[in-house]
Amino acid sequence: MKITDLKCAVIGGSPVVRLVTDEGIDGWGQVETPKPYLAPVVMMLKPALIGQDPTNVERVMRRIRNRGGFKPWGSGVSAVEMALWDLAGKAAGLPVHKLLGGKVRDRVRTYRTFYHAPDITHSPDDYVTWARAAKEMPEKFTMFKLPTSFHSSMVTQVPEYFYGDVLVSEPYYHYAHRGLMTERGMNHLVACIEAAKEELGPEYGLALDCGPGWLQPDALRFARAVEHLHLLWIEDMITGDYVPFTNADVYREVTANTTTPIHTGEQIYLRQNFKSLIEGHAVNIVGPDPCDVGGIAELKWVAEYADLHGILIAPHGTGNGIFGLAALVQVCATLPDNYIAFEFPARFEPWWYDITEGFVNSPVHDGHIAVGDRPGMGVEFIVDKASAYLSEEDQDFFF
Repeated sequence: MKITDLKCAVIGGSPVVRLVTDEGIDGWGQVETPKPYLAPVVMMLKPALIGQDPTNVERVMRRIRNRGGFKPWGSGVSAVEMALWDLAGKAAGLPVHKLLGGKVRDRVRTYRTFYHAPDITHSPDDYVTWARAAKEMPEKFTMFKLPTSFHSSMVTQVPEYFYGDVLVSEPYYHYAHRGLMTERGMNHLVACIEAAKEELGPEYGLALDCGPGWLQPDALRFARAVEHLHLLWIEDMITGDYVPFTNADVYREVTANTTTPIHTGEQIYLRQNFKSLIEGHAVNIVGPDPCDVGGIAELKWVAEYADLHGILIAPHGTGNGIFGLAALVQVCATLPDNYIAFEFPARFEPWWYDITEGFVNSPVHDGHIAVGDRPGMGVEFIVDKASAYLSEEDQDFFF
């Protein structure tokens, strides 16, 4: 089998990758949504792929792995890697998890990042409202992640939240706020989290997505202040989303001095860049994203290495789309016992279930997803339905 073409179409704001072969089998991958600006980055990989045997996944990846970087620049390489595994599985007539060593669990736990409704503000009462709405979700998730603090509009809504300038609109500067917390801001945040956790009760796990934006003294002060709440983790306080470095030594100062689990890793590209976090026990939990870390196998390598060092893993995935969801199910079925749960990709429109086959609406039941046995990643386009969502310039995507 040989790769004859690479195509990329933006569907619903998400670049979708199609690897075409001379045997009539296609492989699918997906860049996080909404990142339409990465479509040209994907297409830069085409010359290195044409003529290659896609079932030699690692050999092909060695040709393109150096073309990526920390989030979002590893997304194109990651999407192609998923498509390669999809093709390899289809060629063998096996699900991807069989090619990764086989599943060790028949269903995988997933957690939901649950965003505030537009009319909800960052007050303790509104955090109670958030918790009640989370518990009422029909999928019956057992774990939730709450965006808050520097990873939310709390910075702009709470007066004198931190000692820094509030930037109202910075569309190309993700999570721009960073600085020392005021006592008022810290007390307000702790009160909000206490209110949410009290409403959730011990039946539900609560994680916090808090940054980046924290300075080390405040990060430790906050982690200690919420130790009594038995949180799942606090994520990305110091570095994280769209930050092109890890600051493992700074994280270590926090992690070693609190019982609250500390988590990071969604922005990291390649296993090598997890070394300092894992070997130095700088965090308790790593969270690579298959759409950013370099793909499915890359995530599995990180998980196995973390397990050797007693570090847990909770993969990121909020914007990964339906093909990213399929990838997460396949790889998480094979991970060792340091696996907690993966973040459910909730940021895609319901019509994706109508234009693909593999999942029938939301596949989450009691907070878990059953691991399927369809060949490849298990999701295929229904071409006649999906074509209606193509832009004019992408009309040849399926042909």
